[in-house]
Amino acid sequence: MGKGLRQFLMEIGELALFAARFFREAFKRPLEFREFLRQCYQMGNRSLVLVGVTGFIIGLVLTLQSRPTLIEFGAVSWMPDMVGISIVRELGPVITALVCAGRIASGIGAELGSMRVTEQIDAMEVSGTNPFKYLVVTRIWATTLMLPLLVVIGDAIALYGSALVEYFKGDVSFQLYFNQVFDALEYGDLIPATIKSFFFGFAIGLVGCFKGYNSKKGTAGVGFAANTAVVFTSMLLFVIDFVAVIISDIFYDL
Repeated sequence: MGKGLRQFLMEIGELALFAARFFREAFKRPLEFREFLRQCYQMGNRSLVLVGVTGFIIGLVLTLQSRPTLIEFGAVSWMPDMVGISIVRELGPVITALVCAGRIASGIGAELGSMRVTEQIDAMEVSGTNPFKYLVVTRIWATTLMLPLLVVIGDAIALYGSALVEYFKGDVSFQLYFNQVFDALEYGDLIPATIKSFFFGFAIGLVGCFKGYNSKKGTAGVGFAANTAVVFTSMLLFVIDFVAVIISDIFYDL
């Protein structure tokens, strides 16, 4: 077994132990509710503009790129159905999660990494505070709960961007567009997308905290922790999405 593969498998095992420690600490008192709310603000409110702009551009680009092909086949009236299902099922959750991985996971990795190399975490342990519960548990809970909200907002703004294109290019009213979108969507589209959004948020918080909390090699390790947090999280998001799609297809076939 190569050295790189061995190191990768060891890191997967350490990440699994880190996740197990989170579940052990997650429901123990004290709950650090104030820090949890602060992290929700940091990760949710401050990511809102980035998610909104990204979602709006996705809606515009997807509609502008798809419109000529649908016109060629005489199926332009299906545009709201296609865009609505594509964004709600797949594009909205995945792209929002990737955007948040770039902003949130790297931020968590850099923040906790700097606290580790400057021995602030060690000082918390000496003072009798549980740094894992205060720093890690609150951040993972915040990302897990805030990402689905960001996905919903991003989906809504993406659909609005698509409706804007149809309004100017196809003379389709906003009411007609959104009525057709909601007629096309089913609970089988909404529920799997919502569930996997929670897993996306958990993965972002878990990997970001894992990389930062275990950062080494001095100040150079802070940048390394932030960089690898984004890379590892992005890879994990695609794996989770792949598993979610397979499970959804199994339920659709039943």
